[in-house]
Amino acid sequence: MSKTTDIAALAKGVQGGDRRALARAITLVESGRADHREDALGLLTALGTEKQALRIGLSGTPGVGKSTFIESFGLMLTGMGKRVAVLAVDPSSARSGGSILGDKTRMDFLARDPNAFIRPSPSQTQLGGVARRSREAVALCEAAGFDVVLIETVGVGQSETVVAQMADLFVLLLAPAGGDELQGVKRGIMEMADLILVNKADGDLKPQAIRTCADYAGALRLLRKRAQDPDDFPKALTISALEAEGLQTAWDEMENLITWRREHGIWDTTREAQGGYWLDQDVRNGLLALLLDDPQTARRMAAAQADVKAGRKTPTAAAATVLGPMRDRIS
Repeated sequence: MSKTTDIAALAKGVQGGDRRALARAITLVESGRADHREDALGLLTALGTEKQALRIGLSGTPGVGKSTFIESFGLMLTGMGKRVAVLAVDPSSARSGGSILGDKTRMDFLARDPNAFIRPSPSQTQLGGVARRSREAVALCEAAGFDVVLIETVGVGQSETVVAQMADLFVLLLAPAGGDELQGVKRGIMEMADLILVNKADGDLKPQAIRTCADYAGALRLLRKRAQDPDDFPKALTISALEAEGLQTAWDEMENLITWRREHGIWDTTREAQGGYWLDQDVRNGLLALLLDDPQTARRMAAAQADVKAGRKTPTAAAATVLGPMRDRIS
C-alpha cells in the first residue's frame, strides 16, 4: 500500500468518525519526524476545513476539578445527542520529558461514552498550556464530525492565554476561596475569559462559592469592555461538577454568547485572526528549524555555547555572533 493510499484511507476513516483512525491521525500530527510531518500535512490538506465545531478552551487552578467538570459537562452534552471530543494537555517533566497522561482514568464514564473521544497529549517543551500540535488535533476532531471540542490546558497561569488563540470560548474554572485566590489569578487570563465558573458550589462550600462568584463578578466589571462581547459578558457563575448543578445554565450562556458572536460577525473575524496568528507561529517555528539545521549555524552555535559557559561572552553577545552572518546573508 502506497503512502498516498495510506493517507487517503486514514482521511476517510477520520471523516467517517472512526475513533481509532482519529487517534492514529493525532499521533501522526504530533510526531516530530520529518516524514511524519509531510504525511500530516497531506492528511490535513485532504481533510480540508469545511466542518467547524464549537471549540471551548478550559483552564483552572490545580485541584479545581477540571476533570470532574469535563466529565459531567461532557456527559450532559452527549445526553443531548452531541458528539464531544476532549483534548487534555498534561505537563511534561522538564527532566525526563515524560507525562502521566492520566486523563482517561479520571474521566472513566465519559471515556466509555460512544459519543465522546478523549485524547491526552504531553505539553513537551511547549509553553502556553497547550501542546504544540493541539491546533491540528482540534482540526482533526472537527473533520471527524464532533460538535464540541474541549481543550483542557495544563493549568492556570499567565501563559495559558495561548489557548484563546484556538478556541471560540475560553472558560476559567476556579474553586471557592478568599482574596488570596483572587490575587493569584492574573489579570491577563481574566481578560481572556468569557465565563468564570466557580466550581464546588455544594455542601459546606456552597456559601463560600457564592461569595467568591460575587468577588469575580465585581472584578470583571472593572475590566475594560471588549468589542466581541454583549453587554452582560464576560460573567461569573457558580456550578457543582460533582452534583451536575449549574451546568445547563453554563451551557445556555455559552450558546447565547456564540449565537450573538455569529450574528455580529465576531465568530468569523475571530477565526480569521486565529488563522493569521498560527500562520505566523508556523513560519517562525519553520525558520528556526531551518536555521538550526544549517551546518555552519550549528558550528557557530556550539562555539557560542562554549564561550558562554566559559564566561568569555555574555549570552547576548554570543547570540550576535551566531545571528550576524545570517543577517548579513539576508541583507
